[in-house]
Amino acid sequence: MFVFKLKGYTKKFAFYFCSCYNMGMIRAIRGAICAENIENSILSRTKELLRELFCVNEIGIENVLAITFTCTKDLDAVYPAVAARSMGLVNASLMCTAEMDVKDAMQGLVRVQVLAETNTAQSDIKHIYLGKAKALRPDITKEV
Repeated sequence: MFVFKLKGYTKKFAFYFCSCYNMGMIRAIRGAICAENIENSILSRTKELLRELFCVNEIGIENVLAITFTCTKDLDAVYPAVAARSMGLVNASLMCTAEMDVKDAMQGLVRVQVLAETNTAQSDIKHIYLGKAKALRPDITKEV
């Protein structure tokens, strides 16, 4: 039982939803892919990354709460969130921002952080790095 008090108002709530509503945990899933600074390239490569990330982690678009996209400063032809919206992600919060400009860093890079509800343990989440972006995380990517 939870007691809520505010300015002399007291209300008791029973949190039954914790036991009867089967909510998954919120997990952060990372990924990256390289693209050219052409609208079609950014959109198609972003869709490819999101499809793979959702498929491998068995995430439905209805389970996505938010996605943060970052791009290196050389990618400015289109927001990668446009790709997500075209895939049906209309209820999730989408944010695009510039990647930190680090000397000698990989260019042409779109990164994502997806926050999604899932019953998958954090240790079983698969972060997805495709193409040249595999070099960013050699500890978790393998050549097939």
